[in-house]
Amino acid sequence: MASADSISELSSPSPPPVTGLLVIVPAMLPENLEVLLNNLAVVFPGEGLLVATESPAPALVPAGLRIVAAPPWGSGWSLTAADFLHAWGLAQEHQARAILLLGPGADSLGAGALRLLANGVLAGSVDLAVPRYVLPPHAGMINSAILYPLTRALFATRVRFPAAIDLGLSPRMPQQLAAAAQRTAGDPEAMLWPVNEAAVAGFAIEEFDVGARALPQPADADINPILARVTGSLFADIEMKAAYWQRARRVPPARRAPAEAPRVDGAADVTRMVESFHFAYSNLLEIWSLVLPPYSLLGLKHLSQMSALEFRMPDSLWARIVYDFLVAYRLRTINRGHLLGALIPLYLGWVAGHINLTVAGTSAEAHIEAVAAAFEADKPYLVSRWRWPDRFNA
Repeated sequence: MASADSISELSSPSPPPVTGLLVIVPAMLPENLEVLLNNLAVVFPGEGLLVATESPAPALVPAGLRIVAAPPWGSGWSLTAADFLHAWGLAQEHQARAILLLGPGADSLGAGALRLLANGVLAGSVDLAVPRYVLPPHAGMINSAILYPLTRALFATRVRFPAAIDLGLSPRMPQQLAAAAQRTAGDPEAMLWPVNEAAVAGFAIEEFDVGARALPQPADADINPILARVTGSLFADIEMKAAYWQRARRVPPARRAPAEAPRVDGAADVTRMVESFHFAYSNLLEIWSLVLPPYSLLGLKHLSQMSALEFRMPDSLWARIVYDFLVAYRLRTINRGHLLGALIPLYLGWVAGHINLTVAGTSAEAHIEAVAAAFEADKPYLVSRWRWPDRFNA
């Protein structure tokens, strides 16, 4: 006769198997999913890979891969709070040892890129593996002008794409991001900043060169809501983490020389951008005067007298502009929506100057690195304004 203990053992549900690498992918067309699964099978042969997706499993699944259902996620051009909550839930459910979180269009990533992102977190030496993409000339300008320089200067990291949509995560990283997602006032579409979260938590971050990648584009290509959403989200995150970034930290040295971007003719786009800046200078100067100190306004006056082809925004001036807008965002100097709207023509002016420099022969990456260095050098200015915001208003 069986004992009570043995009956209890037989009736207890068996624990779910521990998963080595959990790969989470958004919905894809069948042919795109097939390409991605084949790439995964090439770099992880016989490793019992678990792929979570809302897409139906193809008729032929490569050997060694298991597919499970996942909730809808990752359908947009950026990762959201809901995406990270789903990732944490799946990681717990399947007891994953590491996670590869992939965004839309991940089938354009080569097999080697997938292996690079997964290797560090699988080995346990990296908590956040971030890709460094190779993008077409003049692509990702919001990242180059604002996201990368700000993140580098304030969080002491050289991650070139802090809003990347493909990530390798250690087991504790999605938990950290899920906790951050729960602080977004219930907004599932809110953006999170994994690099900032990892830096504040003291987690290990590493960047990997993954080559070219087709990035999803917003359904509405209007720059106004895109810049407002992305910049506003980053500004809010910086405000929340002020106690961290106000302390002095050394940015790690560059591991590589910046890649050379091909030169392209951007004269037509530059003309429209500079015209937008000139129009804004005539109509938004009163608003800019509420945000920017006299020295910056003098710099904008000089720019307003430049033609499209000679237009160049000094790196130091751009760093000051972004820092002053960040302080105004914190102080609610004006309505935040209006504030971010007033930043758009200034941003377009920076882009116009960047294109002019690259057309004239300057390496695009070299200029972006110089801009980031200017943000680093002027960080004491931001710290001073943050602590004593009225000091520069006279």
